[in-house]
Amino acid sequence: GDIAMTPLATRVATAAVLVPCVLAALFLLPPVLWAVATLVVVLIAAHEWARLASFGRAGWLLLVGGLAASGAILLAVSGAGLDRGWPSEVLLAACGLATLFWLAVAPPWVVRRWPTRSPVALTLAGWVVLSGAWVALVELQARSPWLVLAAMAIVWIADTAAYFAGRAFGRRKLAPLVSPGKTWEGVFGGLVAVAIYAAALVPFAQAAGYDGPVAPLAIAVWIAFALSLASLSVIGDLYESWLKRVAGVKDSGTLLPGHGGVLDRIDALVAAMPPAALAAHWFLRS
Repeated sequence: GDIAMTPLATRVATAAVLVPCVLAALFLLPPVLWAVATLVVVLIAAHEWARLASFGRAGWLLLVGGLAASGAILLAVSGAGLDRGWPSEVLLAACGLATLFWLAVAPPWVVRRWPTRSPVALTLAGWVVLSGAWVALVELQARSPWLVLAAMAIVWIADTAAYFAGRAFGRRKLAPLVSPGKTWEGVFGGLVAVAIYAAALVPFAQAAGYDGPVAPLAIAVWIAFALSLASLSVIGDLYESWLKRVAGVKDSGTLLPGHGGVLDRIDALVAAMPPAALAAHWFLRS
């Protein structure tokens, strides 16, 4: 007989397949192939974005086709040089724009709950967000797969700790009209966990390519940076929740059983990766 899996079992089963695949790709693929693989994921996310934004065929083509074309052009131009990461102009433009979006545009968008269905605004936002995340992932992996993991772990730890802290202590809602499950206590729990994680990474600074003195000030700045990445990941999550709320859907897609769509899985990562790549560019030797 056909046994229906519980939602949690489905989630775990999907993760059990996904995580090894992502890790294998991250550590085994050369930068160019990693770039192609991540571009495919970003294009699936762009397809879901276009659905959330209720784009017609033209809007879909502009976003998904445009990202595919620009990604292909960047790969063709950068080609063999990708082993050392992107040309700095590409990195600074794509990740700089995306970071600006997450710092300056997304917070008021979520706080004021702009109900925008403007195709122009949503195309631009999708373009900036997804291309920035893709360029960041490729840059970090070219430097070291461990950097990608370390940056992603900030988001995962923030998310997991927030979930448990929220379950245990959650009283005050963070954004009840955007994402009813999130609480301030959860967010603080996530930030505490990220601070501990960031402190635990300090001994690896030199190995990661940091040349400066590992002094108290540098450690404080690093922990503050990790906390800001975690905070941005919460904004990324809320922003996507708001897009779904305006679109009237629960999940961005159905590709990942138990997890909804690709966008549902990467919403927080997408916000944290571009500033992480910029920091690696400025503070770590390649």
